[in-house]
Amino acid sequence: MDNGYKKLKRSRANKMLCGVCAGIGEYLNIDPTVVRILWAILSLSSVGMGVLIYFLAAVIVPDED
Repeated sequence: MDNGYKKLKRSRANKMLCGVCAGIGEYLNIDPTVVRILWAILSLSSVGMGVLIYFLAAVIVPDED
């Protein structure tokens, strides 16, 4: 059933760890590599908080069908 909006899902095809960054890239229609680089920079600048958020997102965001 299509509600007319996109849903954020973890990618299976383009994942490196859990597929969170690839899923965000697909959702925003940008290259997942850009999302990965930005996520790495934010993780380093926030003393590793991005790593915790990444794994929380991996648990919360559903896997694509």
